[in-house]
Amino acid sequence: MAGKYLFIVSMDIEPSKEDLFNEIYAEHIGFMQKVPGVGAVRRAKTEAAAVMIGGEKKPITGEDVPTYTAIYELDSPDVLLSPAWQEAVEAGRWATQVRPYTKNRHHVLRRVI
Repeated sequence: MAGKYLFIVSMDIEPSKEDLFNEIYAEHIGFMQKVPGVGAVRRAKTEAAAVMIGGEKKPITGEDVPTYTAIYELDSPDVLLSPAWQEAVEAGRWATQVRPYTKNRHHVLRRVI
C-alpha cells in the first residue's frame, strides 16, 4: 500500500441502475486516478458470510451496510479539497447518470498506521 491515507466511499444504488453504475464507475475511477496524490483505487461489493470468533460462528450480514465500496489510496487529506479532485468528481457520466441514483452514502478517511 503506497498511500498514507485511505478514502473509503460506500453506497447503494437503485437496483434498476446497477449495471449502469458498474459500467460508469470504471470510467469514474479513470478520472479519479489522474488526480495528483491519488494512487490505487479498488472496488468491492458486500457479500454475506460468517466468521469464527471464540469458537462461535458469527454471521457477517452486511445489514445496513452499503453494498458497494471504493477505496482510494491518497498521499494527503488535502487531495480531497484540490481543484483537480473537484474537477474529476464531476467529470464524465458519473455526476448526471449515477450520482442521483445513489443512496446510503458514507465517506471515511483513514490514516494508514
